[in-house]
Amino acid sequence: MSDYILEMVNITKEFPGVKALDNVTFKVKKGEIHALVGENGAGKSTLMKVLSGVYPTGTYTGDIVLKGQTQHFQNIKESEHAGIAIIYQELALVKQMSVGENIFLGNEFQERGIIDWDQSYIEAKKYLDEVRLDINPATKILHLGIGQQQLVEIAKAISKKANLLILDEPTAALTEHETDNLLNLLVELKAKGVTCIYISHKLNEVFRICDTVTILRDGKTIGTYPAQELNEDRVISLMVGRELTQRFPRKPHTPGDVVLEVKNWTVYNPEIPDKKILSNVNFTARKGEILGIAGLMGAGRTELAMSLFGAYAGKRTGEMFLEGKPVDVTSPRDAINQGLCYLSEDRKQYGLVLMMDIKNNISMANLSSLCTNNIINSNEEVRAAERYTNDLKIKTPSIEQKTGNLSGGNQQKVVLGKWLMASPKVLILDEPTRGIDVGAKFEIYNIMNSLVDQGVSIIMISSELPEILGMSDRVIVMHEGKFNGELPWEEATQEKVIFYATGGQ
Repeated sequence: MSDYILEMVNITKEFPGVKALDNVTFKVKKGEIHALVGENGAGKSTLMKVLSGVYPTGTYTGDIVLKGQTQHFQNIKESEHAGIAIIYQELALVKQMSVGENIFLGNEFQERGIIDWDQSYIEAKKYLDEVRLDINPATKILHLGIGQQQLVEIAKAISKKANLLILDEPTAALTEHETDNLLNLLVELKAKGVTCIYISHKLNEVFRICDTVTILRDGKTIGTYPAQELNEDRVISLMVGRELTQRFPRKPHTPGDVVLEVKNWTVYNPEIPDKKILSNVNFTARKGEILGIAGLMGAGRTELAMSLFGAYAGKRTGEMFLEGKPVDVTSPRDAINQGLCYLSEDRKQYGLVLMMDIKNNISMANLSSLCTNNIINSNEEVRAAERYTNDLKIKTPSIEQKTGNLSGGNQQKVVLGKWLMASPKVLILDEPTRGIDVGAKFEIYNIMNSLVDQGVSIIMISSELPEILGMSDRVIVMHEGKFNGELPWEEATQEKVIFYATGGQ
């Protein structure tokens, strides 16, 4: 009998104008954690959608062999019945329903059409205990953090008796503690015989838990290797097809005049009006510099960015000055008109309209520049979209392509194109490289350098310390809604940033 629980052989999948998978072969041994890595657009998610039945038999060529039997999945239900469970980066939970309801959704305990809720919650608690999540199964999903929701998804997969678990960027939105908990859980599940396919851009996680690594590039299999025979630099070079000698292309910047000044900025919780999220924050951002803002999850970094942009629901007090002039930003439109733009950490929910094409997404923040007598000049819109698509090297067959069909890195470039078209004086980038691969990250960093050379002031919020240290000209560290330390890049170290982030003085 074969050692492989899964064999995907010569898989080819085409979309109009694009060959997403080109003769891909991918084999996974029983009881291992197998990493699938590659740049955004390399074909990882497409391959997993083929495996899980999202793309049914007949829409691709090649064979799927699971536990020695050739499979012809027509939908997700059939792949689940065969023992495959996939957990996407965007979790598929119904937030208004309880944990127990979500775990058995579609597989309820019932007799004659009547659901036995008592048994459902008793069984749900067993699966929650198995993933070390100590909560009441009657709790609604909307009351859980992202890390807890991730564990509910895994409990749901275990309840379906899955013996092949697929996780797509599972730690993208998790804290360090939640990430540790998840990785330890996957190792425990492996010891119980569960096979795992692990998709992640975080190579430190890959080398921590994975036994084997398969690399895709441009829809083709580059190779499969024991993890112990690789290192991060080798994986990166195989992913991008070239050596990346410098992960962070730092350029010497000469900051100019203060372009943004914030004084006594205080922001209140919209649900608890007397509770402060930010307290008396003061800082400046200069023309032609990258100001890094670091801090632990919950320190108030995103709330700061959203409140400056006029997009936070809570009450705020304090003053903001742009180029020395006081401004009152009460809405994102006010901010954009003043030259203050914000790239959200959640590009899919707040940065893009996924059902619209690239052209419309790029132009939406500055349509007035394309209008005459309130009529959009379509030719100008096309020219602008093509210019930013070319300048930002967005990989797409056409600017008419729906943005939702692009890879994560290319979606991020579309958001950048939208804000570049708005001609920002200050550009706030909240987790600008979250969920994108090292090659795309390098391109984003080069775009940032180019903007700084043009005199734009960039405020970069990031949870990745190497990114903060590698790209910032100056680092401000937040702790519990306050600025707790400021460091020039020459003095900024990981130890100092962590010291201030954890409340050190």
